[in-house]
Amino acid sequence: MNEITLHNTLPAIFAGRDDTPSDVWLTELAFERGHHYLITAESGTGKSSLCSYLFGYRIDYSGTISFDGKDIRSLSIADWCRIRSSEIAYLPQDMRLFNELTTLENIRLKNDMTGFKSDAQIDRMLEQLGIADKRDTLVSRLSIGQQQRVAIVRTLCQPASFILLDEPVSHLDVANNRILADLVTAEAKAQGAAIIATSVGNNVAITVDRHLAL
Repeated sequence: MNEITLHNTLPAIFAGRDDTPSDVWLTELAFERGHHYLITAESGTGKSSLCSYLFGYRIDYSGTISFDGKDIRSLSIADWCRIRSSEIAYLPQDMRLFNELTTLENIRLKNDMTGFKSDAQIDRMLEQLGIADKRDTLVSRLSIGQQQRVAIVRTLCQPASFILLDEPVSHLDVANNRILADLVTAEAKAQGAAIIATSVGNNVAITVDRHLAL
């Protein structure tokens, strides 16, 4: 996948809205593979909705969203399974980790399906993020910041054309923000992938090609 385009897209809940300027809603917008995008927003302006639309979780919007020119409303279940495992790597804001599983078990849930990372690569990512000593710890016993780092490792355990991150560093300090940003940037470069990150305040420390206000 090389391009995601939005044409006059607007969440259904905002129907009739025309008084608030946006770089995303009710515009012509293209996200291109290989570029880095930061979408900043106030709470309640639809950033998590946008991520859900791009990942096919929700369709409650007007206008059109297309992948390489194909309206995503026409995609089959099989299409979405392929896209979610090999085209779009998604870190949701709520992380969706399993508290009853350990750090490594959560990560292997994805990597066992994709076979994308070796055990050594996973260990290096955990080490880089400072949570290697938590690999056998139940996620329920980790801090929110540590959970966020577990979730990013799991997110990167697949091939991707687009890395979609919804508030990826909301619970991280400056140092860990930088480490996570370096890890994601390196992975995007290795795959030629785009990064689309959202934020309501604590911006991920990536170099951005385009900054958009929601």
